[in-house]
This record gives sequence, C-alpha cells and structure tokens, in this order.
Amino acid sequence: MPQSKRTATGVLGGLLGLIGLSTVAGVLITATVTPAIAVSGYAASSAITMFDKMPSYLEPASLMLPTRIYKKNADGKNVLMAQFYDQNRIPVTYDQVNPVMYDAILSSEDKNFYTHGGVDLMGTLKALAGNASGSSTRGGSTITQQYVKNVLQQNCEFDAASEEEVRACFLQTTVNEGAEGYQRKLQEMRYAIQLEKEYEKNDILLGYLNISSFGGTVYGIGAAAQYYFSTTAAKLTIAQAATIAGMVQEPNTFRIDKPKGTWTDKAGNARNGEADGYADTLKRRDYVLGRMLADGKITRAEYDEAKASPIEPKISQRKQGCSQAKGAQFFCEYVVSIIRTDPAFGESKEERAAALRRGGLKVYTTLDYDLQKAANDAIDIVPASVDYMDLGASGVQVEVGTGRVLSMVQNRPYSTKTDDPSTTQVNYNVRKQNGGGSGHSAGSTYKVFSLVNWLQEGHSVNEMLNGRTGLKKVNTCDGATRDQYADNSGQTNHIGNFENNSGYTGSVYRFTKDSLNSGFLAMAEKISVCSTNQVAMQMGVMRGDGTPLDEVPEGSGLSANVPYNVLGDANVAPIDMAQAYAAIASNGILCESKVIDRVLNADGSDHAIPDTKCERVLSEAVASTAAYTLEGVMKADGTGSGARTYDGTPIFGKTGIHQFLHTWMDGSSSEVTTVVWVGNANAKKKNGEWVNTRLDNYYESGYRLSRIRNGIWPEMQRAANAKYGGDDFPSPDEELTKQVYVTLPSVIGMSIDEATSTLRSAGFSVTVADAIDATEKAGTIVEQSPGAGRVAGGTSVTITPSNGEGVAVPSVGGTPDDAENALRAAGFGRIDRECTQQEGAPPQGVVTGTDPAAGTMVGRNTQITIQYQAANCGGPGNGNGNDGNDD
Repeated sequence: MPQSKRTATGVLGGLLGLIGLSTVAGVLITATVTPAIAVSGYAASSAITMFDKMPSYLEPASLMLPTRIYKKNADGKNVLMAQFYDQNRIPVTYDQVNPVMYDAILSSEDKNFYTHGGVDLMGTLKALAGNASGSSTRGGSTITQQYVKNVLQQNCEFDAASEEEVRACFLQTTVNEGAEGYQRKLQEMRYAIQLEKEYEKNDILLGYLNISSFGGTVYGIGAAAQYYFSTTAAKLTIAQAATIAGMVQEPNTFRIDKPKGTWTDKAGNARNGEADGYADTLKRRDYVLGRMLADGKITRAEYDEAKASPIEPKISQRKQGCSQAKGAQFFCEYVVSIIRTDPAFGESKEERAAALRRGGLKVYTTLDYDLQKAANDAIDIVPASVDYMDLGASGVQVEVGTGRVLSMVQNRPYSTKTDDPSTTQVNYNVRKQNGGGSGHSAGSTYKVFSLVNWLQEGHSVNEMLNGRTGLKKVNTCDGATRDQYADNSGQTNHIGNFENNSGYTGSVYRFTKDSLNSGFLAMAEKISVCSTNQVAMQMGVMRGDGTPLDEVPEGSGLSANVPYNVLGDANVAPIDMAQAYAAIASNGILCESKVIDRVLNADGSDHAIPDTKCERVLSEAVASTAAYTLEGVMKADGTGSGARTYDGTPIFGKTGIHQFLHTWMDGSSSEVTTVVWVGNANAKKKNGEWVNTRLDNYYESGYRLSRIRNGIWPEMQRAANAKYGGDDFPSPDEELTKQVYVTLPSVIGMSIDEATSTLRSAGFSVTVADAIDATEKAGTIVEQSPGAGRVAGGTSVTITPSNGEGVAVPSVGGTPDDAENALRAAGFGRIDRECTQQEGAPPQGVVTGTDPAAGTMVGRNTQITIQYQAANCGGPGNGNGNDGNDD
C-alpha cells in the first residue's frame, strides 16, 4: 500500500518548490537548458523571468464523463436507457482500486512519487538534457506532472469540436521540440509544484488514474479494468494491473482490444495482436512486473506466476448510443436531439455536443413504461416492411396540461443501414430538425383547425351551411376568393367527399362528425384558409420541415393558403398534432412537448432543463365547444366510431385519410392525448398521379391498411385511460352552440331549379314535393313550407311545383241542376250532390256551395260535390247519390 504522507525528502522537494522556484529554474536552465535556449535566441535571464511569471495555479476541471439518459422501469425506478461518451470513463474512489494497481503504476512511472515535491529534479534534468541533444523527453515526468498534462489536454479537448481539434490539443500538451518544449515542461513543473501544495498525494495519484488514457476511448482505471478484463479496479490481479499500468506510456500501441494488431511493421506484418501474443504489451507488462519486484511490491513467487501468465483479454464493450434503448430507440433519439439543440445545454452547438458526450449529465426522461409497452404491443400489428409499399406507422402520447411525452413508437426499429427496408433512422413522429422526415399529410385531422377558427370567429357549431357538392367560392386570404369544385367527378383539382357522398345542408357539428369535405369548404367560404393555417400554427403545428404553414419556401413545390389546405394536404409531424389536440383537452392551454423531467450535473447538482412553456392559446369557450364537437366524432354514427375504447372514459377524436396514402387517428381524454399515423412513407407523384401503392388496396393482420389506425389507437388510449383516468370535458359554450336564425326567402313563382339553388345557397336543405294541380306553368313553385320569414338556420324547406293542369272551381248557384250544368260546362266530369234538409227551402233545392270551394285550383278530373238545401231531400231531383254522374 503506498504511503499517504510525505517523507523528509518529499518535504525538501516541496520546500524547494515553495522557497526557490527561481533558484530551481536557474539551476535547471544553467545546467541544461541555457545552451539550447541560446541557440533558439533566448537569453538565460529571460528564461528565468519567464518561469517566474508562468501561471502557478491549475484547477483540475471535472472529468470528461459519459452522459446518461434514464427512463422508469415497471417498478417506477430510474434505469439506464442510453449513454454517450467521447471518453469511456468509470470514476472510482481511492478504496475502489486494488493496492496492487497503485504499486504497478508507481513502480513503472514514478517510484519516488511519495518523496518528491511534484518535480523529480534528476529525472527532469535527464529529460531536458535529452531534449537539448535531440532525443525524446518522454521520461522524467512525475505522476504529478503527467496528471497536469492530462488535465491540460482534457480541458482543451472538452471544447474541441472535431477530431482535428482533439489532435491539436494532444500536440499542444505533448510538444517536446525546441523552445516550446522547454516552456511546456517548465509550465508543467510550475503547475505540479502548486498542486502538491493544494492536494494530498493520494488524491493526485487517484486523479491521475481516473483521467489517464488507456487506449482508444478508454479513460481511467475503472473503465480500463471493465473494458479489457471485464472486472473492476478493485479485483485486478497482479498481471492485469501490470498490463494496464504499462499501457499509459503508449496507450494506442499497448492496448489489447485489437486481435489483428495495433501497428504494422515495414514488411507489412501486423504486430502486437493475438497472433504474437500481444508481444509489445507483454514486454512492457513484464518490465512493470520487474520494477514491482525490484521495489519490493511483490514477491518472487508472485512475480514468477504473473510473468508466466499470457495476456488474455476479456473485452467487455461498454455500449453507447440509442441502440441500447430497446423498445424506445426513437424516443431516445428525440431526447438526444433536444440536448443537441436546446440552449439549456449550451449556447453553441459545440457546447451542446460536449454536454452530451463529455458532460457527465444524468438526464431523467418523461417516458412512461406502461404506456410505452402498450404502444409497442399495439403497433406490432403493422409489419416492419412489406413488398408492395414503404409501409410506415407511428404512435405518440402526451400528457394533457404538461406536454410530457409518455410514449413514442413506430413499426420499424432504428438503424442507420440504408439497404434494409425493415429498419429506418427516420423518426416518423417528429420534425426533421429532431430526426424526423418532412412529416405526413394530416388529412381530415387538420379540420380541427377549421373548427377552432370557425369558433374563434364567433360562429356556432349549430349554424347551418350548404355542404352539398358543387362550386364553392373559398376565401383564401385577405378577402381573395378562389373557385373550388367540390364534387365526386374525379377531375383534376376537384375535391370529392369520402365514399362519393353528395353532401347535404347541415350544421358544422354534423360536418365534423361526418368529416364532410364539401361542408368544410362551405365553412371556408366564411373563414379564410390563411387564418385556418395560422390557427394551426397558433396551436403549435408547423410543416415537418419547420416551414410555416401559411408560407411556401421558394422552389419547394408546396402550396399555401389554397382550398386544399383546409382538408389537410400539408405534411406535419404527429407530435405537433398531439400537442394541438392536447391543448383542446386542457381547455385551451398549449404545452410544448417535453421529454426531460430533470437533469443533474456530474457533481449531483441540478442542471437547467429545456424551457417548455405552457400558455393559453384558446379561450375556454372555444376549447370546450371544440371538445364537445369532437366528442360527436366518436359516437356510434361518427367517423371515429371504429376507434372507440369502450372503457367509460370520456374521449374525443378526429379521423383523417389523405389520398389513401396516409391515415390518422388523433384524440384525447382529459389526461392523455394519443396520435396514430399509418401511411406510405415514400409516396410520390409522377405526372400528377400517385405512383406508389395506396393504403386502400391491401390488408395486414386482418385490418385494411386504410383503417389499421383503428387497431392501434384504442389500445394505446385504453392503456392511458387505465393508468391516468379521465374526467368529463367542460360543457360547451352556449353562444357557440346556439341555434342560429336566418331569413327564409320566398321562392313562390320560381322554377324548381331556381328555387332549389336559392334555398341551398341560403343554407337550407330542400325537398321537392310531388307536383300539384295549378294553373301556373308546369314546374313553377306554387307552395313552400315553411313560408318565408325568420326560421332556424338550415331548416329543411319543402317546395311544391305546379303540374300545369289546374283549373279554378267556378262559383255556382240556383238549383242543383243549374249548378251541375255549370260545372259540366266548365269541364268537370265527376260531380256529386250533398243535400241538407231545411224547412222552408225550395222543393227543387237551392245551392249553398261546392267542395272543393269556388276558386280552388283543382284538376279537371277532380270530383266536385254540389252542396245544397231542400225542404225534402228525398223529393224529385233531390237525391244524395251520384245520379249516374261517374265517368
């Protein structure tokens, strides 16, 4: 066991450092340095002055340590998900190292460590003399000086942004030639002497073992023991300790993780590998063993046994990167993208990269074990690849009111291989800047922004509009309009309804429930497309490439503020849609997506986390009414009925299909929002037509691809409901759900087509009744119900046309015979009589009227009943029968 206290010689060395820094420098310079410096143009006196003025204080910075990312396990405990490092280092305490390791490093590198004051004068004199004569100055440095060099090099590398800069740091701290070499050596001495004043010997020795390079990315004795021999520093054998101690002289030459060798001789033969038994490392190890024997650190028997053993690496690779995060690789990659881009981890990209790979941070994430597992199980119904399209699927869940991302899954595992169609490095859930692609066309899930826009403009969801197919004059932006044909013709630039629905006049509530394209285009006649796109951005949604939805980058080929935007043609990221729907569920509060709950520095103190804000973007009235409307989508007759959870938790949602290339299901409880996308990840157009396979042509796992979302979303949402619950959504606003009254115009006298067009344009549905007898030209409207005036918007109006065959019943009088003659003369052939006995009436009877009454418009074949009075209804000419008048 090395001693922790200095000997008298060590005290003397320290006093020389404290009392006579200039004297020491003078001795060194006079004895060995002056000739070389003089050759370089320096005077001895200036060298002495330079030494005196060198900085004497070096604060050992924090070690470059791996940053670790954690997730919760099934028991709610934080477990390692992934780690990242430039230097594979496992820091150890003094007692966690086998004393034989200390003995090995001291015997081989600095046997006088506990007796000098930071600088070994004789060793340094020899080294500097060698430098002056042109030989290497590798020897002569004490453990303290080597520690200083490692600290300086690490401090430089911490800010290095490239391999070139790392190499420059190495050269800067190891330069041995000329005046710069002397200056570096003297500066090391200056720092070393100061360190010996500030720190105990054992602390310096441990610091050296924790910071030193042991080849490749292996740094520190803890990582070296684990990597090369799959053990701990406390359990190293004598032979293993000597092997590792020998590495510090030339780490990348003496490393033993290269079976094919670490270098090649002039003949092209690999050296120091498995074939030659790691000959160079073995020779160096045996040298260390010999020094340990000579110093009395090991016995002859221990020496013989260790020397007789071969070098037998047992490499244990310490994994890094998100490949460790089984089942959550893409969530992990999203977290990493946040660390690389958020100012909380540094102002520059170099600082953020250093925080990730060198900062020793502990990053605790928001991932929910139960929801992630359920999501992975649910999305398993989508194969990783099929031979007929680039089939992709993803799911993401966020916590309402916080934005915490609880799960993130997709059908393909993460890989950087480009030739494997069953893997991908593209995160389908996020924007391009976070590792995603350009997003996916949102389809009808985007209609939620038209709904919110409608409500924000003060319109009621019970306002009635003409949602039938036909020409719509869509309000694009700033008062401009564009003609848009909403029909099922299949013509280019014509927009049809799903399953060729011809549309109807109805309420916005019903349009949403049925996802009626022509209905939403009717809404766009009153609210502009650009304002709808701006509402989407207000709720946190941008294009997947970060482009604003109401702008188009030059040359992108995208479109903005055109009618088709209303129906969700823009490519967006599912995570953006999730936070937008969560804003409705939280009654108008939008929370930015959050994946990091807490970050600790290497010393255990709290580190800043990304500033993910929550702010109100919708009024409570708008949010509650939007939620109420979206709840209708999930009812038995709504388009979301196939995704119901049937667990009693209130939910709302919206379905979406775009060109049968993308299908979505977005929805939420009051606690958790779930968004699922399934689509052709590589759908392309050629000559205006989609050339890749459409989702409606195939089935997988018993689900039609265009509906496969309905097999994933309910499973994910049910898991969330089971764990987080969910309350009723707030009641909708009375003003925004009120029945809207409008003026019903009169269409009497119009043709059927004119009347129908007039009523539908005014927002009414129309029923055409059977034509009736009337004198007006056939097809002329002669009746409407209800009549003109103030009625509820969207009221169904029945219009009745003339058949053009009507005639007015003439006014008749006199006796029944007189009346009948008059009626027959007017062209009526079906006549009946109806007598009422009345005392004092003429015996022949007197006519009192007809049924239908005089002036009534009837057909000539209509039966007319003559009504009359007689003293005796049974007398001659006063019968009540038809009297043979039937035709």
